[in-house]
Amino acid sequence: MLREISAGGVVVRPVANGWELAVIEPQRAEANVSRSAKSDKKGHKQVLALPKGLVDPGEKAEEAALREVREETGISATALAKLTDIKYVYVRTWGDGQRVFKIVSFYLLRYDSGTIDEIAPEMRVEVKRALWIALEEAERRLAYRGEKEVIRLAKKYLESHAEDGDRDVGWVDGAICAGGGVVGRDHANTAYRDWRAG
Repeated sequence: MLREISAGGVVVRPVANGWELAVIEPQRAEANVSRSAKSDKKGHKQVLALPKGLVDPGEKAEEAALREVREETGISATALAKLTDIKYVYVRTWGDGQRVFKIVSFYLLRYDSGTIDEIAPEMRVEVKRALWIALEEAERRLAYRGEKEVIRLAKKYLESHAEDGDRDVGWVDGAICAGGGVVGRDHANTAYRDWRAG
């Protein structure tokens, strides 16, 4: 059986009412999509997934996660923590139709810069679009079971580190600011931008 090693990113950014998550809608939907995927007007299932891809030779998994996020979403991020490895077997729907054992290392990443969905034209072969969704909705909206578990781990990490006042995380629910300071919900975005600037 063939083996593939990949890496992906759970990119989050704070908003006034919690967190947003960067996701992609792949051009080609893989066969094993969960029932939670929504159908569009033509009856096709909308597949939302986390950005991920193969680790290049000589590249570390964390580097690959950051690169794949940049290529597939158009945004740059900073790694906060490795969340987990997910493992599964799939059958290629192209070429030789071989069974492949795949390991994907997922990292929690903090959004730094860029505009979602501003990607190179050649990436449109793989990515239909990239978009922000509410982190709270991610378990329901993501298509793949393993990625839903990754989201649960990301939420636990964010909750536990927000309580510690972790500067790298930022804030949760628009109230906890970097360094542990508390601000009102209306001022949370400004406080976060001020902290990031300096």
